[in-house]
Amino acid sequence: MLLAPLSAEAQGKLRIATYNTELSRDGPGLLLRDIVSGQDEQVEAVAQVIATIQPDVILLQNIDYDHDLMALNALRERIAVHGHRMLRTYMRPPNTGIATGFDMNGDGHVELPKDAQSYGEFEGQGGMAILSRFEVQETTVQDFSCVLWQDVPGALLPEIEHGPFPSKEALAVQRLSSTGHWIVPINTESGPIHLLAFHAGPPVFDGPEDRNGRRNHDEIVFWRHVMDGTMGEGTEPFVVLGNSNLDPLDGDGRKEAIHSLITDPRLQDPRPRRQLLAQRIEGQLGDPNLHTVAWPLDGPGHKRVSYVLPDSSLSVLASGVYWPREDSLAGEIAAKASRHRLVWVDVAWD
Repeated sequence: MLLAPLSAEAQGKLRIATYNTELSRDGPGLLLRDIVSGQDEQVEAVAQVIATIQPDVILLQNIDYDHDLMALNALRERIAVHGHRMLRTYMRPPNTGIATGFDMNGDGHVELPKDAQSYGEFEGQGGMAILSRFEVQETTVQDFSCVLWQDVPGALLPEIEHGPFPSKEALAVQRLSSTGHWIVPINTESGPIHLLAFHAGPPVFDGPEDRNGRRNHDEIVFWRHVMDGTMGEGTEPFVVLGNSNLDPLDGDGRKEAIHSLITDPRLQDPRPRRQLLAQRIEGQLGDPNLHTVAWPLDGPGHKRVSYVLPDSSLSVLASGVYWPREDSLAGEIAAKASRHRLVWVDVAWD
């Protein structure tokens, strides 16, 4: 089985990765229970995948938040058991499950999880986290997770015939971020690098007002506002990374959003690929070797939704999507871990 080259900052590389782990559970504390048991097959598979790729820094999505980061630290220890140690952690509460007190989806009812800031059965479900070999400069993190959607330049706010959807009052409290938008400085031995981290909501599960599609669009385009200087402060060098929930060619959603990001001249798209050629899926336009998620073919299908986009000042050395042969042991572990696949990029760093 072919593996990605091991990370080695001493050799002038910095390996940066993103991974939608799908480790979220149905209630608070359940993820921690599963991790510390050492017996949960999905948890162990996620830890094995990360240990195989050995990132220097990785953004995780769909991992539940708790106030003492006990689940995240427990996962870090399981990764270490499988051979890769990352000493630093960073996590903030996501917008999932936060009650608003308003009817946010226009169904005439006010109840969780559909009327939270973002869909969630409880506060903290399905958050984002960072694991790093290097210090996270927490005091200078820029957290945009509380930015109101209506305050974003050019926001595509949903409307219906009689006015804002679902109501003017609901939009007045609606945050842009489904999970979060962070700029996180990582202090490596060779200098700082900034992670522009996010996990956008899906552009589906709504009505003709296209509330979710519009929000997904603006969550992705938000990073262009940051690069323009209209949101946040300048941070170089940087890497935009996370799960956009949007493929540039296939599936639902406003594809111009992700297309505008991956073609922005201030960024570079390494187009990470799996190492073994994949068969083209009938009816799809995109290159299957770029796909990062294996949703059911009779449903959403395989898509490219996770991205690692270094800024144009950085030199990209290598990249990949960790997608081993599905009939191999490594492939079985990757599939057991998550429907999503880990995406990594090596940049020159010395």
